[in-house]
Amino acid sequence: MSGTAGSDGKRVLVAKPRGYCAGVDRAVEAVEQALEQHGAPVYVRKQIVHNKHVVETLSERGAIFVDETSEVPEGAIVVFSAHGVSPEVRSEATARSLRTIDATCPLVTKVHQEAKRYAREDYDILLVGHAGHEEVEGTSGEAPTHIQLVESAADADKVTVRDPEKVVWLSQTTLSVDETMDTVRALRDRFPTLQNPPSDDICYATQNRQVAVKAMAPHCDLVLVVGSPNSSNSVRLVEVALQAGAGAAHLIDYAREIDESWLEGVTTVGVTSGASVPEVLVRGVLEHLAERGWGSVEEVTTAEETLTFALPRELRPSRAGR
Repeated sequence: MSGTAGSDGKRVLVAKPRGYCAGVDRAVEAVEQALEQHGAPVYVRKQIVHNKHVVETLSERGAIFVDETSEVPEGAIVVFSAHGVSPEVRSEATARSLRTIDATCPLVTKVHQEAKRYAREDYDILLVGHAGHEEVEGTSGEAPTHIQLVESAADADKVTVRDPEKVVWLSQTTLSVDETMDTVRALRDRFPTLQNPPSDDICYATQNRQVAVKAMAPHCDLVLVVGSPNSSNSVRLVEVALQAGAGAAHLIDYAREIDESWLEGVTTVGVTSGASVPEVLVRGVLEHLAERGWGSVEEVTTAEETLTFALPRELRPSRAGR
């Protein structure tokens, strides 16, 4: 790994890609546009994305975050978060005459469509994911009688299916690629004809950020992952960094959370951020490190991301003459 470290050898490696993915960018912009077009307040079911700073910033602008649609006044506007919702939640919103804006990430929607398709074909669906995560709740709600949650390879022994020849696995989009495949291998040991999803469920951005961290981590005494504790993909980046050889790795929301003791004896610091993290928070970390002698910064690039998603249709300008 080349780089012009300072005279004392101190340097920072910054992973690229990092930060906002296309789905998060779209979801955050959806709330901003809803506020602009309709004025405050705009209600948002759950956190629009799993990032403390983003939620606080949007709250200051007039977004009101609620846990359930029952907390939204009848007839008001509600935005569904990037993680998706179940059909039951959509029905509740309709019953309350809520004006909905669906900011579900299109890659999550794809998994929902897969779940519905395999349920129609009467498959047992093994959903690899984390219990309680909004995305898992939304996907499971599409086919509750057909879906079983499998959290880890250790859970594979507990799975029971009606027909071992008619089983498919799907996954939460924000998991560790390596851990997911460990779980799938354990499931396939039990069900050799287990079918794969028609296309990869783990999102491109989650994979890209993990690949970048894997490339960077072996050269780092310390890796700082900017992200919130409830962000699945951010938590996974800490795990991936440690598995790939980083001396230590920590998850932080803000630069002020860096413990000075973490920096003792450290020469190379790696920095990355989860898919729901705005770049301003990474810049804050780099400034914090520069003030302490880590002013030499080198980007470690493993992919270029160009994907963008259109805004939810409810927010797009109506065509003239319609």
